[in-house]
Amino acid sequence: CIFTTAKRDYAKKVLDVLDPKKKLIRLCLSQQDCLCARGCYWKDLTLLGRDLAKTVALDHTIQGFPAQAANWIPVPKWGGDPRDKELLRLTPLLGRL
Repeated sequence: CIFTTAKRDYAKKVLDVLDPKKKLIRLCLSQQDCLCARGCYWKDLTLLGRDLAKTVALDHTIQGFPAQAANWIPVPKWGGDPRDKELLRLTPLLGRL
């Protein structure tokens, strides 16, 4: 699942790169699925329709609701460096979850 505050057209282009054969990512929520308050887009994890006790979100900004703060794992913002290994470093943690 991808949940982004980006507009749907941009998110679709990114998904075409990440999953060109459409086999890995089943759901994409974008800006139109976020709530807008005070000029910020907020991701509400309840839109995923999953048990939040079994749901985590990785993001460089924690744009969720305070009640969902425990679901968020902060990661550094990706700057395009192909040598970035941050997600690989999280593999043991995600495996334990």
